[in-house]
Amino acid sequence: MSEVTEADVRARVERLLAEHGNDDEVSFLGAQFDAGLARMDYPVGLGGLDASPKLQEIVDDALERVGRRYPWIRNAMGIGMCGPTIVARGTREQQERFLRPIFTAEEIWCQLFSEPGAGSDVAGLATRAVADGDEWIVNGSKIWTSMAHKARFGLLLARTDPEAPKHKGLSAFIIDMHQPGVDVRPIRSMAGASGFNEVFFTNATVPDAMRVGDVGDGWRVANATLMNERVSIGSEVAPRGSGPIAGAVAAWKQCKNPNAVQRDRLMRLWIDAEVLRLGSLRAQAKREKGVPGPEGSVLKLLSGRVLTDVAELVVGLLGADGTLCTSYDDEQSGEDELGERDPVLSFINSPAATIAGGTTQIQMNILGERVLGLPREPGLDPNTPWSQIPRN
Repeated sequence: MSEVTEADVRARVERLLAEHGNDDEVSFLGAQFDAGLARMDYPVGLGGLDASPKLQEIVDDALERVGRRYPWIRNAMGIGMCGPTIVARGTREQQERFLRPIFTAEEIWCQLFSEPGAGSDVAGLATRAVADGDEWIVNGSKIWTSMAHKARFGLLLARTDPEAPKHKGLSAFIIDMHQPGVDVRPIRSMAGASGFNEVFFTNATVPDAMRVGDVGDGWRVANATLMNERVSIGSEVAPRGSGPIAGAVAAWKQCKNPNAVQRDRLMRLWIDAEVLRLGSLRAQAKREKGVPGPEGSVLKLLSGRVLTDVAELVVGLLGADGTLCTSYDDEQSGEDELGERDPVLSFINSPAATIAGGTTQIQMNILGERVLGLPREPGLDPNTPWSQIPRN
């Protein structure tokens, strides 16, 4: 890690604003990437300065003061999950090709892991990738894929060796979502939105140059992605006094007949939100380049609980108004954005927080086995070939 000082970073930010302060958003973000100010811990020449991630706060604070806050939600999968995975496991050619348009959101990304028969147990997936010369032929399906309907590329996890144990027979690929053989079908949620999708692959091709990591190394690649996703999800409500807990406070102030029980719930949720915020700051301070630690699962677990409990409290405080909901329009705004404005829609969406990025039960298993050292749940021998494992 290079010895970049706070003064160096501030000087780079001042130069960026002086030379590109009037640029349109995409041009400005491209210039920010080229200046090494996209993500401080990324390598030099790839959007970073190979420096401490804590220095990124200087960049973000300075740019936000002049109205240049980065709208990461436009490419959340690319920025928070796929990009860091490419840095950690991808080739230099892949990094040079993809990281810049990920940051500028010129190329939206999705994550192609979960399947109808492999949701919580991602390693049990059945989508196949078969080698054919210098290409791979992909057949199978994925489900609950956020942003697939807008994505230009996807990070695909597929089975390349069905005779290997399930965790060892996987490989990861970067796949073109616009090519023949890739069919994206939106799934409409009970909130009325269609932000996630089914994806079907029928003889879709992937060049071997788009393989991320070694053949059979897909589980390690996927784990890097999932850990980054959990840290990203767990950090979404981190800023103090903002987000869902701020909505709960506002609902309390507007409530016509608040009672002591509701006040107690609000205070307990405020404490949980503050623990989540401090935990997020601690994780950011400890995280180094590569795969984040188990704190991602802790944050993900607490985040799901805070989001669902806050949403339930707000609807309760609304009284009869809690039965009313703004209609959703796919063309007008994103589901997350509308959920921030409509507390009832936020309540309807809230169960997703306990599922996306790994269910609450899976996070508990991870923490129990890998952090607390508890025995594994009963099951098949881990060395059992995938082809011999019963499937739904």
